[in-house]
Amino acid sequence: MKRLLSSLFVSAVFGTTAIASEESKTWDASDEARQFVMDTIVIGMLASPYGTGWTEYKQLHDYFDLARENGITGHEMTLAAADMSFDTLLEQHYHFRAAMAEQSDKFIIVNETRDIEAAHLQGKTAVIWNSQTATILDGDLKKMALFKDMGIKSMILAYNDVFRTGTGQLSAQKGLDIGLTPWGKSVIDEMVRFGILLDLSHTGSKTANDAMDYVDENYPGVPYVYTHSVPAGLYKDEPNATPQGCYRAIPDDEAIRAAESGGYVAPTFTEWMMDGIWPEDISPAQAADMIDYYVKLVGVDHVGIATDDMFSTELVVNFAKANAAMYDDGGYMIDAFNKGATGNGELAKILAAITDDLWARGYSNEDLAKIYGGNKMRVYAQVWEGKPPEQFLAEYPERLRIREEMRKGFFAR
Repeated sequence: MKRLLSSLFVSAVFGTTAIASEESKTWDASDEARQFVMDTIVIGMLASPYGTGWTEYKQLHDYFDLARENGITGHEMTLAAADMSFDTLLEQHYHFRAAMAEQSDKFIIVNETRDIEAAHLQGKTAVIWNSQTATILDGDLKKMALFKDMGIKSMILAYNDVFRTGTGQLSAQKGLDIGLTPWGKSVIDEMVRFGILLDLSHTGSKTANDAMDYVDENYPGVPYVYTHSVPAGLYKDEPNATPQGCYRAIPDDEAIRAAESGGYVAPTFTEWMMDGIWPEDISPAQAADMIDYYVKLVGVDHVGIATDDMFSTELVVNFAKANAAMYDDGGYMIDAFNKGATGNGELAKILAAITDDLWARGYSNEDLAKIYGGNKMRVYAQVWEGKPPEQFLAEYPERLRIREEMRKGFFAR
């Protein structure tokens, strides 16, 4: 299933059938676990923009059909990554929306948390837009109002390289972290103004900590999150781990700070980021290890899940080659791919098995409902709707009861 890669001849080695997400293994699980996932709001992450991870609309249709069939309510979906312009954002948004327009009855573009509940009730896919870069502003802060109306719900300041806002993780690992810039502060100001969630995934540690300091000092009580970041602490003692670790991993102190802000951290079940392990297929136990590590570190109220799904490894590698300066990681990703770690644990295929594993570790249904979607919903309600966490938590049990009664009635028709 996996193909040996080299940094010089990767395109020649990879065939057109290397579809990483579609190749990921489907894991056995109990009927009870499968039903629990179906009954629970589950929010994952599809970090695969058009042209980077997929090119055919059928890929999206097949992916979302499988997700719906297996109880995945919605996905934070990446519209831009790396050095992307506003025009590129529009192109990527167009292709996502054009694909969805072919099956318009199956999607709900999320504006409020109730849209996520509606998608769960109706068996549709909740679409939550995420941008992995602030370069889509093209230097114009007024575009943030447009992004709000487009439904962009979270944004990353810097991805891999050094930007006007600050520094991404790869450049930071090379000692080039300039920290949060004045422009970066202005971007955060506008994100807070328009209720767009600050996502610190892929952000260099100095820039991330500067951003957290800025929010804490100027907007106390506003949470920030890591939407898809593996825990560095889980892998640092692996016998085969690289000296610096995977540049995508985040240190424990950053995860703790996000939780203390009221936010969450969501591990991504992505094989090439699992430093020192790089499995052929990430197992449910390995995914559960990530969740369990974060729960023990920051508490069950501040952990989510993600997958960072990518459809085509070939396209991802070609994109990295085309942006070689930004992906100059000394061969880390290619080496991980050589060792078999080209894919990820697609939620539709692995989450029920993860559920069985976490139940065996003593997690309750209430715990898992928080981790799979409830914690994200609480933060979303606070940032998007200005709803205090205590108000959301007070309302949520009744909303949950009504939603489940309606859902049972809806599917009984």
